[in-house]
Amino acid sequence: MRAVLIIVGIVLLAAGIWVTAGKGHYQQTNTVVQLGPAKIEATHDKAVPQWVGIAGIAVGGLLTLGGFLSKR
Repeated sequence: MRAVLIIVGIVLLAAGIWVTAGKGHYQQTNTVVQLGPAKIEATHDKAVPQWVGIAGIAVGGLLTLGGFLSKR
């Protein structure tokens, strides 16, 4: 259990730092016009909100610290 906490914490820390540095993006597709079976779609690149990265850093740090400080 201790090793799992440490590994998950380190992964969350790394992901949180990645997102906070502005590297996290995802694509969102919207339907612009639909006429019968034909439709026009637009795809936009969006950044993952910075608060998600900060939350990942905080939770990852707590999990890593908890893994190192657990007695078992």
